[in-house]
Amino acid sequence: MSNSVQEKQVQMNEVHLTKGDRYATWWRSTFLQAAWNYERMQNVGWAYAMVPTIKRLYKTKEDRAAALKRHLEFFNTHPYVASPILGVEMAMEEQKANGVDIDDEAINSVKVGMMGPLAGVGDPIWWGTVRPVLGAFAAGLAQSGQILGPIIFFVVWNIMRMAFLWYTQELGYREGTNITQNLGGGMMQKLTTGASILGMFIMGVLVPRWTTMNFPMVLSKVNLQKGSYVDTDALAKQINTGHLSPQTITDIAGKIKGGQNLGAVKITTVQDTLNQLIPGLAPLLLMFVVLWLLRKHVSPIVIIFGLFAVGILAYALGIMA
Repeated sequence: MSNSVQEKQVQMNEVHLTKGDRYATWWRSTFLQAAWNYERMQNVGWAYAMVPTIKRLYKTKEDRAAALKRHLEFFNTHPYVASPILGVEMAMEEQKANGVDIDDEAINSVKVGMMGPLAGVGDPIWWGTVRPVLGAFAAGLAQSGQILGPIIFFVVWNIMRMAFLWYTQELGYREGTNITQNLGGGMMQKLTTGASILGMFIMGVLVPRWTTMNFPMVLSKVNLQKGSYVDTDALAKQINTGHLSPQTITDIAGKIKGGQNLGAVKITTVQDTLNQLIPGLAPLLLMFVVLWLLRKHVSPIVIIFGLFAVGILAYALGIMA
């Protein structure tokens, strides 16, 4: 028998994963953390996702049991970036089932070697960038009374998540072990750094939007000359007597828009001074204090209760409102 005929017979006997198998793995990967445990963390969810691959590639009970056992080893990474690792493992299992000399240790080593660097990329991209940006947009819609806010968040988030899981799994499956070389050369570090910077930038924008601090302490009171302010006493009399004309309302609105004070006394508070310096300065400084405490390994629970205590005390003393 010629070599070409033998090669054709070998190719005919080879087993390959179908698109249906890959779809099944993709869907199962969404339950990666469903059986999370303290001993081996995501290992049960990982083995569950690999079941369609194992069933397709191995026919005997013993081979399937051995494959399932090697995928029950310790595994833990960001749940969304586990998909490219799944793809690589599927490719390696396919090669092993077709006679390539790949031992269990090699399969497990690739998995363990990829999960750490990819976890460092998943957190700043998904938790630090995508989710805050999308959440801020949806929350803005919800605050304005639009039901589309939570709907958009739910739909867009899951479309992005599911699409990312599928295409990165396919990338890992196509590239196989070569993907570890493509992720080298400092690319992972650059991607992580860029995502971290973008995430911190977005969070910096969101801090003054979602954190409200008001300091009503009075710094000064200045009596204004008549005509340089809106006379609230006269305005109240006109309202009570019903003599407030549309033209008067327009004139008063113009004065307020032009910067005239309401009342004969101009009161300047600490908050007014802060707003003149940098709007949102106090929330920004608070964020830096919290970050400094976290860097000093202060427990987040302690920080939260500390903020409660400081806020209550400042309110009781009239420093904050």
